[in-house]
Amino acid sequence: MGVRCSVFGVRGRESRSRAQGRAVAAGVVLLAALALVTSSSLGGEKAEPTRHPLIIRPAPKAEWKADLENVEAVLRSAAGELWAYFPGRSLKPILVEPKGGPIVLFGRGPDGEFRIRLDAGETYWSQYAFQFAHEFCHILCNYIEDDTSNKWFEESLCEMASLFALRRMAETWKTRPPYPNWKSNAPSLRKYADNRMAEAKLPADTTLAEWCKRNEAELRKDPCLRAKNRVVAGALLPLFERSPEHWEAVACLNPGKPPGRLSFQQYLEAWHKRCPAKHRAFVREIAKQFGVHIPAE
Repeated sequence: MGVRCSVFGVRGRESRSRAQGRAVAAGVVLLAALALVTSSSLGGEKAEPTRHPLIIRPAPKAEWKADLENVEAVLRSAAGELWAYFPGRSLKPILVEPKGGPIVLFGRGPDGEFRIRLDAGETYWSQYAFQFAHEFCHILCNYIEDDTSNKWFEESLCEMASLFALRRMAETWKTRPPYPNWKSNAPSLRKYADNRMAEAKLPADTTLAEWCKRNEAELRKDPCLRAKNRVVAGALLPLFERSPEHWEAVACLNPGKPPGRLSFQQYLEAWHKRCPAKHRAFVREIAKQFGVHIPAE
């Protein structure tokens, strides 16, 4: 992650009294929403899934060289663009350090917390967002230690998650940034995403299936070939941007028990089988991009 964007303004954190006021208002809105859901349930209507809070904790003693509240606001914004499509899901808190990565560790914290390490610092917010969205996607995929033959696909999905989150943040921050004075930073987010997208193009007159046939053997040996991961990410991004409600399908990517070595077709078939019915057609469409046919059940 050596590319850096322009430095955003350091200002952003609101006064404590103003922040507390917003928190109280948010609490009132939340209670009203809960009351509405409860009322609907009592009336016989189907209740909406519970929206669980996402807890992100930047390590307070690490050398961030940035205001911790601002760091948390950026990480929360990046994660929120994905978390919105996982209604009903809950996660342990996520502990974040600025250096030693980017990586999400298999070892958990003392209370089961997820642990993410970035390779960022100061106020390079686009870099924070890009790296954190990637590692957060691994968490959403229920990452496990297993055979790495097909791990390149998960890595590619996570690179795509970074592009998806940044492009969404660029739009969100135009009207609803973490702090009002950050609206002007929306173009920097989009520029960072566009620069990455420029690295994520298939060769001319080449389908993803053809490209995969030529590159799969190399990816099965090393799943973290970022230039190649980004090509896959760029090819799949339009599918997820068109139908973002199917992000939830990545939660079924990894089984509870490592399955052993599978061909890529077997891997996609197993993912399709684990998915709820509402996501299976979407998984079949992804498989089709790679030239893999999965019959509808």
